[in-house]
Amino acid sequence: MAITYMTKEGYDRKLEEIAYLETVKRPEISRAIAEARDKGDLSENAEYDAAKEAQGLLEMKIAQLKDLVANARIIDESKLTTDEVQMLNRVKIRNVATGAEAEYTIVADSEADMKARKIAISTPIARGLLGHKKGDVVQIAIPAGTVSFEILDISL
Repeated sequence: MAITYMTKEGYDRKLEEIAYLETVKRPEISRAIAEARDKGDLSENAEYDAAKEAQGLLEMKIAQLKDLVANARIIDESKLTTDEVQMLNRVKIRNVATGAEAEYTIVADSEADMKARKIAISTPIARGLLGHKKGDVVQIAIPAGTVSFEILDISL
């Protein structure tokens, strides 16, 4: 698995999720399997099959999260600057054609959250903005075509 860059906050959230899945969800599924097993013939027991499938999905999710955490690198936020767009910067941009403004924070893929205006570093807009400075106009290819964005501000 590839290295994933995360904030300390994002890393801690993933650890909390693993703990919750292991200490709450895993015992719940084990109980469901035991209850279904107690109902008799397993060959025709849909509850048992569903519980076993849920257990498999849960174990896969736990393994993926543990892999993510094991390969995570915490970003030292004290070394961040606003000279040019980089990860964890808040970037205010303006669509040159429409005049529409937007503000996003560029984060690791695992921490993306559009409701909180956090876009993944792997998105076309984030990739297109990286390395550019305030005042630059950048051409970014998005699914709808190529769009020009002016970088209005870069902050932490």
